[in-house]
Amino acid sequence: MRQGLIYLCACILFFGSCEDTKKRPETTVETKSEIKKDVEDEIETDENSEKINETENFPEITNDNVVSFLTEYGEKNPETNVLIETRFGNIELELFTNTPLHRANFIYLVKQNYFNETFFHRVVPNFIIQAGNSDLVSTPRKRAKLGADYLLPAEIIPGRIHQYGTISGAKEYRENPDKKTAPYEFFIFLGPQTSTSHLNGNYTVFGKVSKGMDVVKKISKVKTDDGDWPLQNIYITAKVLK
Repeated sequence: MRQGLIYLCACILFFGSCEDTKKRPETTVETKSEIKKDVEDEIETDENSEKINETENFPEITNDNVVSFLTEYGEKNPETNVLIETRFGNIELELFTNTPLHRANFIYLVKQNYFNETFFHRVVPNFIIQAGNSDLVSTPRKRAKLGADYLLPAEIIPGRIHQYGTISGAKEYRENPDKKTAPYEFFIFLGPQTSTSHLNGNYTVFGKVSKGMDVVKKISKVKTDDGDWPLQNIYITAKVLK
């Protein structure tokens, strides 16, 4: 059930605001933090929801070390293929090598189990589905361990546009002339090319769906509330393929 107003406000203040676009240029959408169902029991019983890979002692990522850390991590972890599992089916992603910071960041988050027990939390039919957040307390806790405040420098490739199945990074809701990416959320584009004028050149496209667009389409058709949040949470898990 939905938590009280105090909990909601506290969560909203904790989360950075992220944006994507819906019907007009630069429509902003804050990351959601409301509880949609009986998640307290899930939080208490699912001990895996907060686990971070501790096989290596990685530093907290900050805006000061983000480039050096992800550059080194990317050299040691060159994988480009990721599997996203949902109750609707599986989605395979291919990450582009010429957006190296975004690729390395995504692989890092997958290997640190960040995405496990997060949701496809925003669905806009015939436009995008967005993932990487949840209304569980485990999500801000994970972010706090990995690096709560860092942003990714834009890696916008001239001529690369949003197309059916491309993957882009969401942006924090702020004055953002440098077009930096919020590291924890991504969206898959489904909409017509006529909907991309405010996306192209403003959001880093760092990958594409290589298999499973039928699953993406199923997710894009679920019922949502007025804030584009699915009425039934769409949990995801992620793992590196190669």
